[in-house]
Amino acid sequence: MIGSVLCAAAPASLLAVSPLKPVSGSIGGSVTDGTGVPQMGATVLLFNRYDRLCQKVLTGEGGTFEFDHLLPGAYMVRVTLSSFLPAVRKDILVQPGVRSLLNVSLATLFSSVELVYPPPEKRAVMTDEWKWVLRSASSTRPVLRFTPDSHLEAPAPRTSSLAAAFRDTHGLVKVSAGDGGRVSAAGNESDLGTAFALATSLFGNHQLAVAGNIGFGAQSGMPSAGFRTSYSRDMGAGSPEVSLTVRQLFAPGRMEHALVSRPGAEMGMPALRTMSVAFSDASQLSDTLRLEYGFSLDSVTFLDRLNYFSPYGRLSFTPTEFDSFELTYTSGAARPGLATGMTGPEADLQSEISALAIFPKVSLLKSRARVQRGEDFEIGYRRKAGSRTYRLAAYREAISNAALSMVGAPVQYASGDILPDLFSDSHVFNAGQFSTSGFTASVTQNFGENLNVTMMYGSGGVLIPEEQDLQSNNPDELRSLIRVRRRHSMTARASGTSPWTGTQFVAGYQWIDRRSATPGHIYSTQGTRADVGLNVFVRQPIPHFGLFSGRVEAVADLRNLLAQGYLPVSFTDGRRLLLVHSPRSFRGGLSFIF
Repeated sequence: MIGSVLCAAAPASLLAVSPLKPVSGSIGGSVTDGTGVPQMGATVLLFNRYDRLCQKVLTGEGGTFEFDHLLPGAYMVRVTLSSFLPAVRKDILVQPGVRSLLNVSLATLFSSVELVYPPPEKRAVMTDEWKWVLRSASSTRPVLRFTPDSHLEAPAPRTSSLAAAFRDTHGLVKVSAGDGGRVSAAGNESDLGTAFALATSLFGNHQLAVAGNIGFGAQSGMPSAGFRTSYSRDMGAGSPEVSLTVRQLFAPGRMEHALVSRPGAEMGMPALRTMSVAFSDASQLSDTLRLEYGFSLDSVTFLDRLNYFSPYGRLSFTPTEFDSFELTYTSGAARPGLATGMTGPEADLQSEISALAIFPKVSLLKSRARVQRGEDFEIGYRRKAGSRTYRLAAYREAISNAALSMVGAPVQYASGDILPDLFSDSHVFNAGQFSTSGFTASVTQNFGENLNVTMMYGSGGVLIPEEQDLQSNNPDELRSLIRVRRRHSMTARASGTSPWTGTQFVAGYQWIDRRSATPGHIYSTQGTRADVGLNVFVRQPIPHFGLFSGRVEAVADLRNLLAQGYLPVSFTDGRRLLLVHSPRSFRGGLSFIF
């Protein structure tokens, strides 16, 4: 009888004390040190999904904190205390009527945050308002039975210290093969290869990734290998990352003819070895201003030892959620990681493999080894209006030791400054230095969640050889014929996912009003890039019938299908050769994601 009266009176008392807020949730937790002692006075900051500060509290005597009446969505919490490293937790999901609990452990070396979500069947069963009502009731009658819907659960077993240290471990293995290797603005890639990447979370806020690649050039007959490891730490607004990348590729035997006139050539064929140490970080200067910056120290050994320092930076200003301004500076190698093309849960693994697989573009100038490098200034504006996104960008680009592929070069011409390609049966020609400026304008239309189409117009400088015959085999004569000319281009690009088969595709075509040896803006960091010719990329999930715990995907990558940008150069005696920046290539393979 007493229990019935209490159950009937509870809603009325609850409404009188504090009205229910079923549309809001809360985040609470406790802060301790490594030995479990509660830490009073720790600063706890709450950020929304746009990295903007929402609330700030200090932990109480028991090390506890609370954020109440939060709208549903994703939040981030950052905990700081003197003498300890900060602890950060992203993607904390707040749901109506649900209280998310955080167990924060501060340390001088590794601080961690453990998120505990209530199970679905217990959500919103016992709110703080109900606890107040029960505590204020005068009845002390013990509970003798449970309702039929209640379940008793055994306490969860404690996880081992090793399992608690390493979480969210995932990996990717790719087996691929191609025709002649893919040549991009950044560098070259082996014909055949097996690559892997493994990433794990160390004590919650620390990310460790390891990647490797073993390749084989079908055309050159030479093996290649690489290894990359990176470490990053989540610190809220910024995530500093340090990486080390080493690569090695043996030169083909036919390079002996090109290096016969070089002193020391009798010591044997050289190998291309590279080592790169990179650092990157980001800082949220204000609610609307964000700075990304970093640098790389690169060492390339091939005939000579070449060392480079390459800084870069991007300043982003976001006055509203619909508008964004960007100012970017890059130097050295291309920075495809600054673009936003990669998405999906394994995007970080794909990025690790891409950064590892691409070798620098090496050529010869005056019988000395040179590496293609660039310096690029960009300013961009993006506006989102409903289902459309508008982008404008202007750039100023300077390239040194521009490397062009030379196809069908006569044997007697392939000497001196003409280097046999390390990845194919063609040659590499050093076109010297040039600078250019231009702009691009694009609009992207989303057709639902599975399809978007982009149209882009651009104007910029490209390399075009003069239409006259070569008189000799001197490479300087060919360099003197290459000029920078301004050309206009139009690009159409479509990407999406099939809702029935899960097929992901990206198809694009770039049209230029005249043939050119370079596609224009080589070192672009924009999210929408324009590649010469017709390009198609397809990812198809493959059913595995439970034999493999992860996913299996088939990948096809077809570049420059219409073979555009092949520029003929003739000799007075009738011989011909072709200059091209992006040769046609076909690549395919399998990806195992776990």
